[in-house]
Amino acid sequence: MSERVIGPRSGLQWVPLRDAGSTCPAARTTVAAFRSWADSHLTQPKDEMGRDGPVCPYVLPSIRRDLLWLAQVPAADPQPEWMRAIIRDALELYPGLPTGNGSSSSVLRALITIFPNMTDYSLIDEIHDEFKTIFVSHGFMLGQFYPGCDQPGLWNKEFKPLDAPLPMLVVRPMMTTDFPFLVEKPEWADAYVRKFAPTLPAHVRSVMVGRLTSRAASRLPAYQVRPAGESCSTGS
Repeated sequence: MSERVIGPRSGLQWVPLRDAGSTCPAARTTVAAFRSWADSHLTQPKDEMGRDGPVCPYVLPSIRRDLLWLAQVPAADPQPEWMRAIIRDALELYPGLPTGNGSSSSVLRALITIFPNMTDYSLIDEIHDEFKTIFVSHGFMLGQFYPGCDQPGLWNKEFKPLDAPLPMLVVRPMMTTDFPFLVEKPEWADAYVRKFAPTLPAHVRSVMVGRLTSRAASRLPAYQVRPAGESCSTGS
């Protein structure tokens, strides 16, 4: 696959971040705004976040290894069916993206679709809710970001990690730290356990998932301990 990827249904083209502004002059303002947010927020520590380290520790290495792909949808009011086509394309294209210097870099890949002129963000939430399950079933996460998104952070409920200056839908890999965001539904929890404990027999996995999802995620004691290696706070 070439570095630029084009969705077969939507015709939308995702371009590596380093090239996005040069290959599409109309996207330069959007790319500059995204880079500014990444540099000033995502890659920086925030006291209100409730833990040490940058808001998302993966963004800086992703940028350095050219593993972020961006696309801009300039329409202020994109049709829902076109947005569905875009997200279906993203699901299909994401697994084939280059991984940089080997498979160990695959966790750094992200496919980012930006809607810079959108002002009604309800469609972002609608598409996210509609497609999250299928992304999770493939071992991926679909994140919604937009100005004023009030989804709470993991360590501090007052911190809003998905509040961003640009409306976006972001595809990234599922990580072990995503567990609190997936325990809400049995099918999400099953996909999580299947990904990270693939040798478990299906009947054992079913029992585990049933017990995990029978109580609120906030009551699960395992997440009082902060993992050392994966601490991205941008939930989905």
